[in-house]
Amino acid sequence: MTSAREEILGRVRTALEGVDRTAPVAPAPRIVPVPDLVGRFADRVEHYRAVVERCAAADLEGVVAAALARHLPGGAGAVVVPPGLSFAVAGAVVDSGLDAHELDRVDAVVTEAAVGIAETGTIVLDHGPGQGRRALTLVPDRHVCVVRADQVVPDVPDALARLDPARPLTFVSGPSATSDIELDRVEGVHGPRTLHVVVVEARTP
Repeated sequence: MTSAREEILGRVRTALEGVDRTAPVAPAPRIVPVPDLVGRFADRVEHYRAVVERCAAADLEGVVAAALARHLPGGAGAVVVPPGLSFAVAGAVVDSGLDAHELDRVDAVVTEAAVGIAETGTIVLDHGPGQGRRALTLVPDRHVCVVRADQVVPDVPDALARLDPARPLTFVSGPSATSDIELDRVEGVHGPRTLHVVVVEARTP
């Protein structure tokens, strides 16, 4: 009497007769190259309801100052920046280990990024110099993040190739948002309510 297990295995063996088990597996197709990689990145970031601006390196400080004035109540407020930020932010305080209560009173944070992913509109921070610790980018209600054009890569595998897996990585796709059972969108639950991305264009020769 044949058991159910033997019957099933017998059917599998029959189905596999004549199959070339050494045939190579085709690699997953890569994303078709995009002529305007930075443009794709900006479009995808905007899709997540973030604000995106593109500027020249010489205009960066002015653009960041205008972004803060745009988002802060009355055009002024407490702004904190991480150690190692590569540009100046007037009136900002450098994070020296502010606790959760102190961070909660901060109106905005300005950081740089490690990588921008064009296909998904995602910003990746590895919390190195200029990016700050994770709490700094999650607690304040507004986050102004600077991404340089040469940091934008086509897709996730390209991003991972640039990143150190031993470092803490934060992937940001738009402002923090969630939905309840009625699908009502609520922003700012798990992170900043407002994300303003400043893309610094590559230098022209």
